[in-house]
Parts: sequence; structure tokens; C-alpha cells
Amino acid sequence: MTTPAISVSGLRKEYKDKTVLDGVDFDVHAGTVFCLLGPNGAGKTTTVNVLTTLVQADGGTVRVAGHDLATDARAVRAAIGVTGQFAAVDELLTGRENLQLMVDLNRRVAGDGARIVADLLDRFELAASADKPTSTYSGGMRRKLDLAMTLVGGPRIIFLDEPTTGLDPRSRRTLWSIVRELVADGATIFLTTQYLEEADQLADRLAVLERGRLVAQGTPDELKRLIPGTHVRLRFANAAELDAAAGVFPEAARDDDALALRVPADGGTQSLRALLDRLDEHSLSAEECSVRTPDLDDVFLALTGHTTEVDTK
Repeated sequence: MTTPAISVSGLRKEYKDKTVLDGVDFDVHAGTVFCLLGPNGAGKTTTVNVLTTLVQADGGTVRVAGHDLATDARAVRAAIGVTGQFAAVDELLTGRENLQLMVDLNRRVAGDGARIVADLLDRFELAASADKPTSTYSGGMRRKLDLAMTLVGGPRIIFLDEPTTGLDPRSRRTLWSIVRELVADGATIFLTTQYLEEADQLADRLAVLERGRLVAQGTPDELKRLIPGTHVRLRFANAAELDAAAGVFPEAARDDDALALRVPADGGTQSLRALLDRLDEHSLSAEECSVRTPDLDDVFLALTGHTTEVDTK
């Protein structure tokens, strides 16, 4: 079995009399996207700050890129890159100058620094604006530049803390594509996000924090299966057909305004086939038929009792 890129066991962190992280355990496999979710104050950003050596843990063991965080923090810092909640670009410098500054400061850089800068500008589609002050950049361009700066030195593990907050949908999807490319190139991504669609799109595995404790872990599909509510929605042409179908499926929830029934089901092909056969037996047909399953919003609400919010701790 391969060694996890990140391994966390019994992680604890307290601030004065408040326990922020209370025995957190998880592993992040190399070459995957791991997403940490949680409501405001759950401990997401504190977790990131501990794993990136910015904050010292009060208990537990953490290994990042095979290095013990407590005894070899320097080696951990050499293996990681961090993009925080807010773009850390210097607005007085151009995009090229921001990247060159990172090259000059990074001891891991080997080879032609100017070539590295040019390659990153091309990769993030910033070459046309490379010599303009970043104060003129849009929010999406700044986030792309910020992520490009994080990649200087080729980190194996990349922490993205709320990377798309405030971006328009198009810029957000551009960054999703970049994340997928990074993983395809072998990088490991540790992601926190307030956008559950983003987690669903990108994450190989998810963990949900609530009051400093992990309340669930798994793939997006595994977590969705924890929540009941999968059903088949049938919409009929008129009220008479709806009445007849309601008699066939007494367990269904009825929506008279939409001329629709919600029939509980497991979402599998066998149960769907059986449902359609029951309609056929009674000479009924639906205008529309669709399978609806719980999404991550449903999972998040069920596990935490909160709607999604921006995390500040």
C-alpha cells in the first residue's frame, strides 16, 4: 500500500478554553483531491494552518509528504504550496514580476527562472497581460496568478483554501480545469471550499467537520447515499392521470400544481423498471420521468444542521 500524501491522527488544537479541533483523523492519498467541508467555525482553516506549519498543533500526529510535522517542519514546507483565501499578489508589480519574485525567493527552483515564469504565464493564460500591473487584473486573473505563484518550485502537495470565493462562474470553472490538470500531472490537492458543487465536481474524497470533529468521510457518492430521499419523479398530462397514478403508488408524495408524484426508490435500474411496469399494468404513462437523488447540500445540512457559509476559523 502506498504511503498517504497526508496522514492525520488524533489532531487537536485549542485556543484558550475553546477546543477547535478535537481528535481529527484522516488520510489523503497521493494524486487525488481531498476536500474538507464544514460550517462557519468548524475548524477548516485551522486544520489547513496546522498542516501547512503556520500553527502548532496541541496534540496528535501529522505526516505530510512522509515527514513528521512536529520534528521536520522544514521538509514539509519544502514539499507543499499554499493558496490562501485571498490572492496574495503584489498589485504594484506586473504578473511577470510577481512570478519572478517567487522564483528569486524560492530555493527549490532549479534551471532557467525566466523560462519557468514564461511557462506558468502560458499555462494559466496570462501571457497577454504579463507586463500589466496586477491592479488592473480581474478577480479571476488574480486567482490564477496566485495559484501560478504557488506552483513555483513544483510542490507535490497543494493546499487551496477557499480558492474560488468571490469568482464568477466562468472563472470558477477555469480554476476547476486547472486543478484537474494539476492532479493529472501527479499533484495532490487539499481543498477547502464553501461551494458544494465545487466539492462534488473536484473531490475524490470528502470529510465533513462539525464543531472540530469529523462527522463523515467518503467519496461524494458515498456521502450522498447516507441521506435518504432518493425518489422517482413522475409528471402526468392531466389531473385524471395523476389521480389514477396516486392510487397505484399510495406511498408517493403528490404535487397537484405540477401534476407530479414523488415515488420513493433506491435509484437503481431494477426498481425503476419495476415502477414503470406498474404504470404499464394500469395503462398509465408519464409525460416525464426522472430519478432524483440527494445532493451534497442535503448531506451538509443533515450532518451539520447548517446551510453552507464562509468559514472564518
